[in-house]
Amino acid sequence: MHRNPHPFVRIALLVTGWLLFLVVAPLSSPFPGPAGTVIAAFGLILILRNSRWARVRFVRLKARWPRVGAFIDRILVRASAKRRREVAKRLAAN
Repeated sequence: MHRNPHPFVRIALLVTGWLLFLVVAPLSSPFPGPAGTVIAAFGLILILRNSRWARVRFVRLKARWPRVGAFIDRILVRASAKRRREVAKRLAAN
């Protein structure tokens, strides 16, 4: 079951996601290890979960560049992508 957070909480999560994605990730990328990538992924997750505008753009990106969309789905471990892969496996097995 998906529950909608209070609008203030949703906006706070959205702002946090943008800050992680646009500010913290680039600042942490010079450090050794994958910190910048991980932080950017967390920021992207927060943005996609709390912004309808971002979700629409993401769907368009996936339609235009399916390989990029599939790669991002794997990184973000999106539930919809998992369901699509499971359905595709079941259909291929039959």
